[in-house]
Amino acid sequence: MRRRGRAVPAALVAALSLLPAGRRNGFAHGGPAAAVTDDRLSGAGGTAPAPDRPGPRPTGRTGERGADAGESRPHAAPGRGTARERLRAWAELLRVSALFSVPGDALAGAAAVGRRPGRGSASAIGASLCLYEAGMALNDWADRDEDAVDRPHRPIPSGRISPAAALGAAGVLTAAGLALAARAGRPALAVATGLAATVWAYDLHLKHTKAGPAAMAAARSLDLLLGATATAEGAAPGAGTPGGGRLSDNVAGVTAAATAAAVPTPGTLTASLPALPAALVLGAHTYGVTAVSRHEAQGGSTGVPLAVLATTTALAAAVLGGGERSRRATDRKAVPQPGGTPGQDLFGQDLFGRGIPGRGIPGRATDPLRLLVIGLTGVYLRTAGPPLLHAALNPSPPLTQRAVGGGIRAMIPLQAALAARAGSPVTGLAVMGLVPLARSLARKVSLT
Repeated sequence: MRRRGRAVPAALVAALSLLPAGRRNGFAHGGPAAAVTDDRLSGAGGTAPAPDRPGPRPTGRTGERGADAGESRPHAAPGRGTARERLRAWAELLRVSALFSVPGDALAGAAAVGRRPGRGSASAIGASLCLYEAGMALNDWADRDEDAVDRPHRPIPSGRISPAAALGAAGVLTAAGLALAARAGRPALAVATGLAATVWAYDLHLKHTKAGPAAMAAARSLDLLLGATATAEGAAPGAGTPGGGRLSDNVAGVTAAATAAAVPTPGTLTASLPALPAALVLGAHTYGVTAVSRHEAQGGSTGVPLAVLATTTALAAAVLGGGERSRRATDRKAVPQPGGTPGQDLFGQDLFGRGIPGRGIPGRATDPLRLLVIGLTGVYLRTAGPPLLHAALNPSPPLTQRAVGGGIRAMIPLQAALAARAGSPVTGLAVMGLVPLARSLARKVSLT
């Protein structure tokens, strides 16, 4: 009996010695337990592949939100699993779940100039989407060495997308965005050119400087002004597009049109000027989100989330303010539109405080438009506020990144509130319709 008792541990040790050597973090090379690793940085709440592990690619599922690793399955259909992996990798690289925060910029800009969204607004939305995605691809290309240490699960450091492919995608998307902006006219192309230059400057250099948050704020403000300019230009008499109406003509003439559009016409500048206050509000929110995102990998910042929370509250008060100063007179130089009058800022005044006549938020508390603005602003606070507070109380990387994701999602109700505040409730409700889509896609692809 004693010999048999000693033989059991000896056999167990011999069996364990035949298993592959494990990593120091507890995951074995090549075994099922090595297929996943904790993905707290992605904010998805699940698991993600561990791309820094040498040896064969993981098999099976990568987690409840993961994708099938078809390449490593011996019986998988040829090419099907690979295409699925590549599609998911590009979705992660381009942050497709954050795309729904982009169309509201152009729609809020159109509402700020008192226009209904039209063909110019559609071109601006398309240009904004392309330039936004170009910035996402360029961001990961520029941060590939840093991500290899802090975020090895991302597509480039994990080897799922090559750096050359990411950089090429950024260039193609930038050209497509400028071509779409050219369809809305030369002034819109000039704004889009400035937006593209800001995006590239941020990703390649400004991101790691103190000017990084300001550059991101400028990019988001320019995006709203792009929608305002394109909408105003499209509604102007005799508005045309450089190079003709076809996309191929615009692509061929982008360079010449960009040179000619360096100085937009004074009439277009005047028409898009009322959108500047809304652009500044959206830019201020973007500044705060970017400031918090600088600590999402390491955490440790308490003061920044608190400061951004205070800024968020101040922005909500700015959107709601000014109801008592609203005036009913109509500006003779403005073109009245259903539901709103251009020429007003958030407080019923022009940029210089001279009180341009306009509707503003109706003063009665029971007015439907005022109630809608209050409701949308409340959704904005509810979306951005609690994650910021949690990050301030516990500045860990997961909670800090959750605050960043909340700030990105909060852009949609903020855009909707700005549109309704400008007198376009239908546009505001249409922007809010993007929230369920963004929430559903965010469960599959991380916002950050």
